[in-house]
Amino acid sequence: MSLNTFGHLFRVTTWGESHGPALGATVDGCPPGVAIDEGSLQHWLDKRRPGQNRNTTQRQEPDTVRILSGIYEGQTTGTPVQLMIENVDQRSRDYGEIARSFRPGHADLTYHLKYGLRDPRGGGRSSARETAARVAAGGVARAALATLVPGLEIKGYMVAMGELELDRARFDWDAIDGNDFWLPDAEAAPEWEAYLQSLRKTHDSVGAVVEVVARGVPAGLGAPVYGKLDTDLAAAMMSINAVKGVEIGEGMAAARLRGSENADEIFMGEGGLEFGSNHAGGILGGISTGQEIVVRFAVKPTSSILTPRRSVTLEGEPVEVVTKGRHDPCVGIRAVPVAEAMMACVLLDHWLLHRGQVGEGPRGRIG
Repeated sequence: MSLNTFGHLFRVTTWGESHGPALGATVDGCPPGVAIDEGSLQHWLDKRRPGQNRNTTQRQEPDTVRILSGIYEGQTTGTPVQLMIENVDQRSRDYGEIARSFRPGHADLTYHLKYGLRDPRGGGRSSARETAARVAAGGVARAALATLVPGLEIKGYMVAMGELELDRARFDWDAIDGNDFWLPDAEAAPEWEAYLQSLRKTHDSVGAVVEVVARGVPAGLGAPVYGKLDTDLAAAMMSINAVKGVEIGEGMAAARLRGSENADEIFMGEGGLEFGSNHAGGILGGISTGQEIVVRFAVKPTSSILTPRRSVTLEGEPVEVVTKGRHDPCVGIRAVPVAEAMMACVLLDHWLLHRGQVGEGPRGRIG
């Protein structure tokens, strides 16, 4: 299987399966001299770790990360950083009954059609378990960004789950880390939990919309045509398991606006350029404007549910499939730290590309 690597200069290769002995990432291209240790990476992995509350899968994985190479005396050496996370709570027996049938909504079918074989244990390589490696790699990217671009901040949160939607008038940035849903509205969290638990009791699941914002991004990242920053951000988010749609800024809603509404007006303020709005999501012509970068994506409902669904066996015979095991009733919850990690990897990659072409700051000056 090829194409397990993403990035241009900051390159991440993930490896491993859901029920294998371990999974991890090889991070190549991280600049030397960046302070990193296992504890700093573990902070981000703990945000994604399963089994922390009743609103996510009850698989108990500590997701303890080990750094095997690329670090000396607490700093990156410029050589590949090898990261490993051991799997300790696999229950492969939960998948014995579906080894010869295909789970509706899963990659079982397409893997078989492409490769002629598949790993049915938790989905193997197609499992969302793979995203733990991305979060570890994202921790490396965050550490490098903290050194190279001080003040840059990345934050993800949920804005919709099934029928529920965030009331933007009550948006509270400080509430995001205080509830199970990464919801910027602490008062709404109990309603979201009751809604999700009611679905779980009926052996069902639900989709979600996640938004991730980067503040303090310098202007000038990205390139026209084939090197657009939003192109790589969209690809990075779309590569996350279960993601079915990505938007930048206004996204699809821009199709309903007039040009007079959508174009972000530009002013000269005391600190330099200012914008009257941010419909563009911080990117124009594939290049960052210096405003907040806003990316949003839709996550489909978890396909692993206890409700019987019609499918076929390897022999083409009809069968009803019930997916046992421990699964997230809404994968959008644990997709939030994954989105943050992918944003960090892409922004660092483009910062390195920008520095390599034109230097560390924007070339043009206004005023």
